[in-house]
Amino acid sequence: MYYSEDVVEEVRQRSDIVDIISSYVNLKKSGSNFFGLCPFHNEKSPSFSVSGSKQMYYCFGCGAGGNVFTFLMEYENLTFREALGQLADRAGMPLPEGSGSEEERRQRDTRERILEIHKLAANYYYAKLNSDRGKGAKQYLLGRQLSEETIRRFGLGYSDKYSNDLYQYMKKKGFDDTILNQTGLFTFHEKYGANDKFWNRVMFPIMDKTNKVIAFGGRVMGDGKPKYLNSPETLIFDKSRNLYGMNFLHGKLDHGIIICEGYMDVIALHQAGFTNAVASLGTAFTSQQSSLLKRYSDTAFLCYDSDGAGVKAALRAIPMLKEAGITVRVIDMRPYKDPDEFIKALSADEFRKRIDRAVNSFFYEIGILRQQYNMDDPAEKTKFMNEAAKKCLAFEQEIERNNYIEAFCREYGVRTEDFKELVRHHAATMVGRTYQKRKEEKEAQKKRAKETGTGRIQGILLTWLGEDLTLFQTIKEVIGPDDFMDEPYRAVAGMLYEQAETGNISPATIISRFDSKEEQSVVAGIFNRQVKEVSEQTEREKALNEMIKTLKKASLEKRSREVTDMNELQNLILEKKKLEHLHITIQK
Repeated sequence: MYYSEDVVEEVRQRSDIVDIISSYVNLKKSGSNFFGLCPFHNEKSPSFSVSGSKQMYYCFGCGAGGNVFTFLMEYENLTFREALGQLADRAGMPLPEGSGSEEERRQRDTRERILEIHKLAANYYYAKLNSDRGKGAKQYLLGRQLSEETIRRFGLGYSDKYSNDLYQYMKKKGFDDTILNQTGLFTFHEKYGANDKFWNRVMFPIMDKTNKVIAFGGRVMGDGKPKYLNSPETLIFDKSRNLYGMNFLHGKLDHGIIICEGYMDVIALHQAGFTNAVASLGTAFTSQQSSLLKRYSDTAFLCYDSDGAGVKAALRAIPMLKEAGITVRVIDMRPYKDPDEFIKALSADEFRKRIDRAVNSFFYEIGILRQQYNMDDPAEKTKFMNEAAKKCLAFEQEIERNNYIEAFCREYGVRTEDFKELVRHHAATMVGRTYQKRKEEKEAQKKRAKETGTGRIQGILLTWLGEDLTLFQTIKEVIGPDDFMDEPYRAVAGMLYEQAETGNISPATIISRFDSKEEQSVVAGIFNRQVKEVSEQTEREKALNEMIKTLKKASLEKRSREVTDMNELQNLILEKKKLEHLHITIQK
């Protein structure tokens, strides 16, 4: 952690969670809380709850929960420090110099200096593009029908023909070789010295979600090789976890995301009004990028080149996107190769029509598969039908699988019952999503779905304590934090008891103490648990006494198994006997 808990808490207190989340999610007040559609999973009925009094959110549908930091980190895919910085800026609160270990400070300082160098480099390349030396590169971009506004919006630039032009500039700025060598912008040779990695290229700055320049792509001017050159991975750049154009994505996109292959495709689409276009960064599409895109939309339109390489790229990307829970459709740009070429030849309106007619990924894959077989040959046609039947097994829900089977049969003139029988045959023999994997997934879901026994009791008791401070005074002499045997209940109990002593319960502060989003969601669930209302005083007391006796008994038994001192063991036995006569009266 770079900042003290006091600083973090002050930023949190200045950031009203209802105000922050309502800028991303349409919230409506219901009772004391606000509700909306959860931005982290698909749903038609609002189950996403935001509490102004507790300064936290919780989804009763998927279990996502946390405080204002958690939300911003999850929704915008930010680190904690980035989320803290954004909220501090929004609140008009300057952050003090960070704390932390010497190694943390060194790492942070190095990262910030590399970011500073990239910012300077982007400005330098942009200035070069607009100088006499950049006339050729500027004419190239204008010849590609990019406007001055688009060039400025994407920060496009030019790296000069001199092989150490940027290096000399950075040396004049006072940067030493040690830090320059970590930027990925230079190459160092014992014999030839330092040179720029990019020279005589049109430059494409790559930015993260906070609009910081983290890398570059460069297209060579002329016939040099390679045609496109990209930054290597560095302390600030992981190409598998970033996308070109990602800095223009904000909030949940109902109209989906367009995924392209190259920088110019993204830029051309943005200029034509399709500001939801992104591209992978010189490498094949990754599962991490799929997970990243899921934050912004549940639908993706693949817009890869229509050549053989583009088809292969699409076929690789489809399963990863579907695994992330994204519905995939494929845009057909034929006879044109890419979106840039298509829009120039036709128009943005025509491209929009192609989006509307984009084919479902299943039928795209079937169409590609069909090209491999001679459908006039009975044997070849049979092979095709068998392969198509195997693809239907990817649909786990029977109703969805049947819908696709029926659609396939209509398209290819096959009797539905015959094809269903073929699918059933392959289901018994084919290893796709294996039975074992499905079994493990179901077991994991069951494990997450419901707390049982003492775990459930610990959670309910903490929920009651969080809602009613008078209970604390009633039970604190009987049940202490150490009696909560499981994590994170024990940790939450310790913090809750500390807060209860001061008379000020703050669930959002407690959530801040946990690092992982999984733990934060569990803790958020504790404070948002829907416990059945018990109106009768006697019934409420009965429920409370049963829970306390069960929990205390389990705690004493656990301690009895671990104790080695006879005197302490006798004391534990006496405590167990006292439980038989224990009765706690709830204050009215």
